[in-house]
Formats: sequence, structure tokens, C-alpha cells
Amino acid sequence: MVTGFDALAKQTALYPQEAPVKDKKQASSLLIGLPKEVSLQEKRIALTPEAVAILIRNGHEVLVETGAGAGAKLLDRDYSEAGAQIVQSSKEVYEANLILKVEPLVEQELDHIKPGSTLISAVNLPNHDRAYFEKLNQKKITALGYEYIQDRVGGMPVIRAMSEIAGNTVMLVAAEYLSSANNGRGLILGGITGVPPTKVVILGAGTVAEYAARTGLGLGAEIKIFDKYIYKLQRLKYAIGQHVYTSIIESDTLTEAVQRADVVIGAMRAEDGVSPIVVTEDMVMKMKPDSVLIDVSIDQGGNFETSQMTTLKEPVFKKHDVIHYCVPNIPSRVAHTASLALSNIFLPFLLQTGTIGGIEEMMYANRWFMKGVYSHKGLLTNMYIAKKFGMRYKDLSLLLAARI
Repeated sequence: MVTGFDALAKQTALYPQEAPVKDKKQASSLLIGLPKEVSLQEKRIALTPEAVAILIRNGHEVLVETGAGAGAKLLDRDYSEAGAQIVQSSKEVYEANLILKVEPLVEQELDHIKPGSTLISAVNLPNHDRAYFEKLNQKKITALGYEYIQDRVGGMPVIRAMSEIAGNTVMLVAAEYLSSANNGRGLILGGITGVPPTKVVILGAGTVAEYAARTGLGLGAEIKIFDKYIYKLQRLKYAIGQHVYTSIIESDTLTEAVQRADVVIGAMRAEDGVSPIVVTEDMVMKMKPDSVLIDVSIDQGGNFETSQMTTLKEPVFKKHDVIHYCVPNIPSRVAHTASLALSNIFLPFLLQTGTIGGIEEMMYANRWFMKGVYSHKGLLTNMYIAKKFGMRYKDLSLLLAARI
């Protein structure tokens, strides 16, 4: 005799085992769009094919615009084999409800992005006007900025990773433009027996300075590091693990060091959204002809009064006979490495977002993640941006308190 329970058990046994799990994942799955970058010769992409494969195995969907990874030597075929859907136009990729890119949106992309979706990208605040943020708010976009995203311990993982790359790369840039091949001073970056070492001044004692100093010291250069805060200089000396000249920024000492330098690297980040001008035009005029200024902080306004933003296609200009390198996306010079670093940051975050129930739940469950949000459903949530453009401001922490 077959009971109703036996029949039900047999019927259940015929169900595909994956079906219940798949349905469960779909309830909080993400539709992620990876557009092809169109601004500033950007070559990076925020997720590698390996990361995409893991996301898809966890029930998410990924749209990749054709050619999006080509600048980082990651091909459409790689993404397709990982399970991504390759789309032929930017309009199609912006059908996703979560857009993950490197550079901020340009006008055409602002038109394509769907109302109510989520954007994760750099902000590059000095390049925007009020209209950009008004357009985001009109479309009720929830936007997170690379510059503001924090981790559980209060660090800024994207800034840290890109700063490590920039610090390592900046010395290669300096060596390139000091060489006779580029009409530089004809100097080797470093030192050899019997020849005085190249003099390098670094402004700022953060991650860029740390990695630039390591590289420069390894080559034998003479390094001098300046910062406003003694605790940052002390921390930097400890991190480097060897003696290096450090000084608080003070006009006479800094002016003399810049005047004698072969290379000056500006790496002082903004405390209020715009980086401080440390080297004046008068100080630049007193520098050696064909010496090199590299403004790593140009994306936030720059540390040199004479800085003007350049591109990877035309990276340098001369002013007062000094070579200026003011490219805002230095890590894009090594796009494959930078893309791997970005992917390592965003993959765990996206997996957690899917598990917890989406971007909104991720925001309210993690205060550290909430700090990355600068626009939310029609209002700015970053006080500095709101004040800069005279726009309305919403404190997300108050929303969290109300929700609790």
C-alpha cells in the first residue's frame, strides 16, 4: 500500500537537487554590469574573469560590455568562459542594477544608467560640477566612491591598493623622464660608485610615499620626505625600516630641498576633498631645468601650483623648464596588476552583499561600508560634497538609528 507520504517522497526525489538552492540565491542575486571605460585613457577593469566565475557560481549575473577588459589584457572570451554575458553596447550593460567601473560616469553614461540602480566608481571630485550630482539624485542613484569606501578596521582598501601601485610605479615614471631619451636631465635614478645619488623629494608620508621611498632607496637615490604631521613621518620611518630624511613642512627647509631636487613627488591627499598646494609657482621657477615633478594627487586638485591634469596619451608638459607629469590614473599604466588588485577588493564585498540581501542591507548592516556611500536615493550623503555645491544633505547614520 502506497501512502500519500510515500508518493510525496518519491515525487520530491525527482526534483533536481540544485533547484531549491538556485531559487534561494536568486532571491538576493545581483545583476552586475562592467562597462567599457571611455574617459582619461582608463585601461583598468574592476573584476577579473576568475572573480566573475566565482560570482556566477554563487547565483549572480554579470554583464560585460565587449572590450571592457582589453586594456588590462583580459579578453571577452575569458569573461564568456567564466559565465558572463557579453553585450555589444554600453546601453545594454547599463541595464544592470549594480554598475561597477573605475572612472566616474560621463554624460552619455549618466543618460544610460537606470533610475534606482547602484554605482560603484571613483569620484574624482575636482572634475565635477553641481550638475553631475544633481543628475545622480534625479535618477535616485545609490553611489559609492572608491575614495570613501572603508573596511572593517577603518582603512581605505581601494586607495591603499592603488597607492601601493602608484608608489611603486612613480619611480619608474621619474626614471623615464630623467633619461636623455626623453630630453630629461640625463640622470640615472639612483646612484653608482663615485657619482652623487639622484635627489628625490616626496611630499606626504602615506602609502604612496612609503612604496616610492622603498623603491628609490633600493635604487640608491637620496630620499627626503615632508609631511604636516610628525606621527605620519614616525610611522613611515618604522614601516620602511631604515633611516630616511624626514621633516615637517616648513617653508625654508622645503624650498631649499625642492630647489636642489631632481625629482619631486606630490602625494599629499586631501583632508577635505581638495589636496593642499604645497609647492608654489615661485618654488617651481627656482628648480633645476629638466627636473621632474610628478603630481600623484592631481585627481584631488594637485600639490603643485603649476599642475594641470594630463593623460596617459600626453602625460607631460613643461613649465618654467620643469617637466610636469600630472596623470590622475597612474595605476592604469599597469592595468593588469591594478585590475587584479581591484578584483581582490570587490569580490569578497560583492559576495557578502549578495549573502546579506543586497546593497541596501549591506549599508545598514555595516557602518564601515556605509561610509563609502555619497549619494542615496535622491540626496547626497557626503557632507563635504553637499557643502561644496550647496546641496541638500542626508545623514545615513540617522537613518540607521531610526531603522534600529
